[in-house]
Amino acid sequence: MKFAFYTLGCKVNQYETQAMQQMLLSRGHTLGEFDEPCDGYIVNSCTVTAVSDKKSRNAIRRAKKCNPNAAVGVCGCYAQSAPEDIRALGVDVMVGTADREAFISQMEQAVQEKNAHAPWEKVEPANLPRAFEQLPAGGLAERTRALLKIEDGCNNFCTYCIIPYARGRVRSMPLPAAVEETKKLAREGYRELVVNGIEISSWGWDFKDGSRLPDLLYAVCTAAPEMRVRLGSLEPRTVDEAFCKTLSSCKNLCPQFHLSLQSGSDTVLKRMNRKYDTARYLQSVRLLREYFPNCAVTTDLIVGFPGETEEEFLESLQFLKTCALSAVHVFPYSRRKGTPAAKMPGQIENAEKERRAARAGQTAAALHNAFLVSQLGTGHDVLFEQPEKGYYTGHTMNYVKVYCKADGLRNEIRRVRVTQLFEDGVLADLV
Repeated sequence: MKFAFYTLGCKVNQYETQAMQQMLLSRGHTLGEFDEPCDGYIVNSCTVTAVSDKKSRNAIRRAKKCNPNAAVGVCGCYAQSAPEDIRALGVDVMVGTADREAFISQMEQAVQEKNAHAPWEKVEPANLPRAFEQLPAGGLAERTRALLKIEDGCNNFCTYCIIPYARGRVRSMPLPAAVEETKKLAREGYRELVVNGIEISSWGWDFKDGSRLPDLLYAVCTAAPEMRVRLGSLEPRTVDEAFCKTLSSCKNLCPQFHLSLQSGSDTVLKRMNRKYDTARYLQSVRLLREYFPNCAVTTDLIVGFPGETEEEFLESLQFLKTCALSAVHVFPYSRRKGTPAAKMPGQIENAEKERRAARAGQTAAALHNAFLVSQLGTGHDVLFEQPEKGYYTGHTMNYVKVYCKADGLRNEIRRVRVTQLFEDGVLADLV
């Protein structure tokens, strides 16, 4: 049987998609493209914004149109948070943010018994106690890097975020299991490992034995010293002196750190229920630059949060410049039903949110350009990934995209020297 996937959202969803792909391949099935006739279609949904919800619904309709006789299954955060929306579209199989193995088994049955298979769903409340669901680690098709999910769930309950209600509470992958998965992926030939989760800074909290993220990262880095280790998003308070001292000795840890900011205004951060202020954030940035020279520090910024004044917005822009961040992903605030922020006074019109997003985007572009300029003339080891626009492209350890005139470098790490800015990255020569 042939199955196709449509994956929305974060790297955790990407990880879970590749795990389900591995399950199907191990059972003798094949993978197809989402827009070609297949026996089964799987939509791994996201609900972080209303746009994500809409994209998930559209993907379900596309699958039904592509092959009306196929089985259609949906999993992920949108299915967890609004199963009635998915049910109304007449899908064959549905789970939320757990039970992927049962989901795959039911998809097989739905394909085999298309006319006799009754719709099947299993969406249990996310606030019920859950164990960490260990799925096969690996990479999506054609990827040179592997994904390893070490944690699921979130206990932070930021006022704008629906994810804790969709993913449930924090649960962590045991450290020995993470080490074994890392070794296996290194043996399989992956050159880079991306450590991700819904909130990886919370790894180990549920063990209640003092385990913390640096313990796991140090173990993973030393388990496969020839494989790069790149981190997912970090909560700023994770980065302290002990974090930096522990991990600065790991030469295979990529010096690219995504520190979630969301706002550069302390009053907005408080309304968001973020657990730090700008002073603590700046402390983390300075520690990283002290212990990891030439590192990239990247972030996310939400503009137009309820009640955000023009002065607070301008504070955010100034704070981005103070931190001299390497890259900033800008998002207009998305009102999510079921979150405290959705009921807050001072909801901002979409046109104003878009105006602020555009202006913040200009600041972000200038900061990113300044970071790229700082890389001119420097040498880097690049993991090459694919041909693009007549060049071979890859990324440095601090995640600068490199274009190089060369052939056949996929999954190779080669030394380069940066010569000039180009497209969304830099041109470089092999050394």
